[in-house]
Amino acid sequence: MPQTILATDLDGTFLGGNEAQRAALYEWIAQRRSEIVLIFVSGRGFDFMRQLARDLPVQPDHVIGDVGTSVATGADFAPIPAIDQWLDASWPADRVQQIDDIVRRHPELQPQPPHSGRRRSYFYRRPEPVQVAATELRRLGFDTLMSDNQYFDVLPRGVQKGSTLLRTLAALGLPEHRTLVAGDTLNDLSMFQTGLTGVAVSNREAALDHAITPHTNVYRSAQPGAAGVLDALQRFHQQGDFNGFISSHRLSQTTV
Repeated sequence: MPQTILATDLDGTFLGGNEAQRAALYEWIAQRRSEIVLIFVSGRGFDFMRQLARDLPVQPDHVIGDVGTSVATGADFAPIPAIDQWLDASWPADRVQQIDDIVRRHPELQPQPPHSGRRRSYFYRRPEPVQVAATELRRLGFDTLMSDNQYFDVLPRGVQKGSTLLRTLAALGLPEHRTLVAGDTLNDLSMFQTGLTGVAVSNREAALDHAITPHTNVYRSAQPGAAGVLDALQRFHQQGDFNGFISSHRLSQTTV
């Protein structure tokens, strides 16, 4: 059977659901390990993902961390030079000071703990004041991302999970048409916007649910977290015709 690439968010998605649901997903992948290319795509940094890889029964083949601003491959988290060059070019050191200068004027933005990657990340409580900072930052050429009603990320222009995933697939020679993406919050939206077949698990953020409405490549699973990933992964991997599955699922929804 041809390989399937699973590019999955972690918190709330691959790590979501209850213990039995997570165990079922991990066992299913482990039993077909040679058929599944596993890519973690997370807002988390490499330190977290290294520890996670040691703790889980299945390990990632490749990782995309820090909301798409860092990439590594293999068990030793080796860099992918072509991707690193692109990311470095998009994040010149002198621009970081500009972010700090703006954020200083917005005390409602509280820094997240230190992290890796080419980004600045903050917590927030109320979205309205943060929108002002976001507008200022976008005018300077940065992208901004608000997700899960608490996280605010400042990213290089054009760099998010989705764009980095596409470049990573190309660099590694992995086929887009065999790739399934999975997520649950707005910082996963860029993966669904790539046109790759996707699954949004049932515990998805309401804002994400609204945002994916026009995207016919996304399957809304009725299962949460890991169970939702497994729900889609089993069908996609076995059927092989991913677009056919999405179409048939949407048809069944409209005829119920």
